[in-house]
Amino acid sequence: MTPVLYLSHGAPPLADDATWTRQLAGWSADLEKPKAILVVSAHWEEAPLTLGATTTVPLVYDFWGFPEHYYQVKYAAPGAPQLADKVRKLLRSPETPVHDAPDRGLDHGAYVPLVEMYPDADVPVLQVSMPSLDPRELFDLGRKLAPLRDEGVLIIGSGFFTHNLSALSQTDGTDGAPPSWSSEFDHWGAETLRDGDLDALLDFQHKAPAAALAHPRIEHFAPLFVSLGASSSEGKGETVIDGYWHGLAKRSLQFD
Repeated sequence: MTPVLYLSHGAPPLADDATWTRQLAGWSADLEKPKAILVVSAHWEEAPLTLGATTTVPLVYDFWGFPEHYYQVKYAAPGAPQLADKVRKLLRSPETPVHDAPDRGLDHGAYVPLVEMYPDADVPVLQVSMPSLDPRELFDLGRKLAPLRDEGVLIIGSGFFTHNLSALSQTDGTDGAPPSWSSEFDHWGAETLRDGDLDALLDFQHKAPAAALAHPRIEHFAPLFVSLGASSSEGKGETVIDGYWHGLAKRSLQFD
């Protein structure tokens, strides 16, 4: 069965980090090449759940104030209309409609890591929206998508393990050390995922230290719950990438 990933995608400049790009390339090299990729990104919230473009359309440069070359990145991955049909069949019901946004291209939560992992852009990619930020609803969504793994589909939740850009300007980290709120949350998350404490993960806003600082808004942690739901590992994840980028935990995980 194809594994499930949760990765910390970062802002576009993270693609200039030689360590991170090498780690992503090495990670994908260790995986069997997927037949298609399904991405849930922190940067697309829309209800009801919506399917992105199933043909190759321009990327969504959903960031502002960066140097021009970040807006020149291209990633012309094939669309995945057959995968979209399967997702509709798995999810659509009178209670859970599924919409389409045929002009909506991949946002940077999807294409920034995929450029490093599958640089030839030869794997069909479908992005779907997060219809909610509720951890249990997203976990249930992942459960419904899990059968796609039997067909060689790589399901990726793309966010950032800690994400508070405002607090970084007031960081208490020194000499390159991460701020305490970021490291405390990261350590808790690593231990909780190692132990497979799914209940604690789903209730992280009450159980994790510094949760409100690590995620004042939870959209970057929320894709993890889709990945957890799609996995068969009972909440246990293997850390593939760890460490920090400008104080933010870039922990990224693989679930079986």
